[in-house]
Amino acid sequence: MMSSVFTKLFFIGAVFFIFAVLDLIMLVSLLKPGDERSQIIVWKTSSFTLLAVAVTMVIDVIESFVSAKPMAANPFVQLETAAVIYFFVLMYYKIRHRG
Repeated sequence: MMSSVFTKLFFIGAVFFIFAVLDLIMLVSLLKPGDERSQIIVWKTSSFTLLAVAVTMVIDVIESFVSAKPMAANPFVQLETAAVIYFFVLMYYKIRHRG
């Protein structure tokens, strides 16, 4: 019984650690100055991430409206979703433009 609790706490801690690392990667890549190619990669990644987050919010609003439920958005989940999308799109554009 106790090992199950420790396993769950370890998993939650690992997830929070991974999300913290993704948030730091996002912030560092946005703040780090670079050459023109690096700026283009960050601009494209940022615009795609903004588009993806905006579309998911619109879908969330439509779903809440259709189902007649109050809108409940968790900002932590939205931040982590944006960080995950940003990380993967950043890796895609880095490979594409530097590969």
